[in-house]
Amino acid sequence: MSDRDNEQPRGRGFASMDQEKQKMIASQGGRAAHEQGTAHEFSSEEARAAGRKGGEAVSANRAHMAAIGRKGGEASHRGSAGRRAVQEAHSATPHANSAIRTGEQNIGQGQAEV
Repeated sequence: MSDRDNEQPRGRGFASMDQEKQKMIASQGGRAAHEQGTAHEFSSEEARAAGRKGGEAVSANRAHMAAIGRKGGEASHRGSAGRRAVQEAHSATPHANSAIRTGEQNIGQGQAEV
């Protein structure tokens, strides 16, 4: 067995770089491709077709779609019962300012109590 077999894999290549360095190199590559005219730019029709293809691939997995729907439903209804209870309690409790709001008294409206 050689020493090479016992070595830990060295970080080599693009994936081993930190994200900032990857971003910088990818950005340079993108600029160079545009300057050379070899960069691909999607037309609206190509983008629409790609989106449709991706949507079909994802929606083919029924279990995945059910999980997405369940998660969305939980998020949209999370805490709604608690909010409803607070609103009901708030509307049933007489407030110190309710007389001012309803106009029963003019205290706090710039007029003295009679």
